[in-house]
Amino acid sequence: MMSLVAYAPASIGNVSVGFDVLGAALAPIDGTLVGDRVYIAATEGEFTLASSGRFAHKLPDDYRENIIYDCYLSYAKALKKRGLTIKSLLMELEKNLPIGSGLGSSAASIVAGLEALNAFHNNVLDDNEMVLLMGELEGQLSGSVHYDNVAPCARGGLQLMLEANGVVSQSIPCFDEWYWVVAYPGTSISTAAAREILPTEYSRADCLTYGRNLAGFIHACYSKQQDLAAAMLKDVIAEPYRAQLIPKFDEVRDYAKELGALATGISGSGPTVFNVMTDLAQAEKLQTWLEANFIQNGDGFCHICKLDKQGARIVGTTL
Repeated sequence: MMSLVAYAPASIGNVSVGFDVLGAALAPIDGTLVGDRVYIAATEGEFTLASSGRFAHKLPDDYRENIIYDCYLSYAKALKKRGLTIKSLLMELEKNLPIGSGLGSSAASIVAGLEALNAFHNNVLDDNEMVLLMGELEGQLSGSVHYDNVAPCARGGLQLMLEANGVVSQSIPCFDEWYWVVAYPGTSISTAAAREILPTEYSRADCLTYGRNLAGFIHACYSKQQDLAAAMLKDVIAEPYRAQLIPKFDEVRDYAKELGALATGISGSGPTVFNVMTDLAQAEKLQTWLEANFIQNGDGFCHICKLDKQGARIVGTTL
């Protein structure tokens, strides 16, 4: 193909119970593509990069400061190690995810960019090499390499980060009947600021609770114990500290619980929140309430989602 478009979905990092080790890809049930897209085409001239999309105005004016340019340079280096040369390209990032939202915005750009580049070069890098490169680029932005957004964004579903025996992550079964009501208020929290608010040390009791909850959640997912899995979705690592950065977080939790939510949590570093529900009518009622009471400006949005089991993919040849 002379051109193609890659799509990478939004994702929830941590998923409450798994700080830096769990991540989930999102797919709104109305068919909306909540994620970033990257267009790529061959050109006879020099490399060019453009930006479009709802949140393009938040990107740097200089394309050399755009993460897609970093993807291009990193992929070119990976090809060079194999004795190959990157093609002359025109690329465009359609930025549909807000920066600093807790929805894996940078991961979506990186994953879409690298998926587009790899597909355009006949998939020279395998899946594991791609995820490692994605994590490396994510680390350049956040200050440390972590995969809880890039892995689910690339591979889909609910992913557990392993980083052992050459395995970055593996898929964990979840519950198809769960609706994930995800609301972004329209404000931003930087990952660095969200990490700075966390304590440098945790009590033995908190460590034991964290381990028990994570192990219990994974066990419940495999043994299909929905109520037990929901009961384990508790965050003792980040939420007690980050909740203060999100206005009305406690109100969201209380109202969602009234409507029968199984769990409420902070998506990644926030300020996006997610609520797990099993009744679509109640999920729609919560969505309406969040749009009226939690979203603060025109940048905000709320979607009822299922897990995106496919992850990043090629979706066409034009934006």
